[in-house]
Amino acid sequence: MSGTILVLNGPNLNLLGEREPEIYGHDTLDDVAAMCRAEAESAGYTIDFRQTNAEHEMVEWVQQGRKGLAGIVFNPAAFTYAAYPVLDALKMVDCPVIEVHISNIHRREAEWRSKSIMTQVVTGIISGLGVDGYPLAVRHIITRREKGK
Repeated sequence: MSGTILVLNGPNLNLLGEREPEIYGHDTLDDVAAMCRAEAESAGYTIDFRQTNAEHEMVEWVQQGRKGLAGIVFNPAAFTYAAYPVLDALKMVDCPVIEVHISNIHRREAEWRSKSIMTQVVTGIISGLGVDGYPLAVRHIITRREKGK
């Protein structure tokens, strides 16, 4: 069994590796894409890897991928807290969605950072494992699909 896994990244993740490396580390988004592709390709899956700072673009991508994907790995970044149009689009998705956060959002300095509105519609969450959370999410989607779940 194979398929496509869509990996979506929200605002400011284009600056990963430069932005607050003490929180987010030194790996770039290109490094993350390579990690995801390596995990997926070894199992015969493909990765469609995207990043946007624009909420309307994220909504379009989620709507385009709402049917027929093996799964979605989604780091909503700042969309985590108030992007209700993205949340509504995710409600229409027919595949597993794994929410990924590089930092542990529950240990962040501001209480509002610990409250993800996306949690109510995603299959699961990986938070605080750095960029290693991405290939773990990809692996989970593959395992789940191969078990027929």
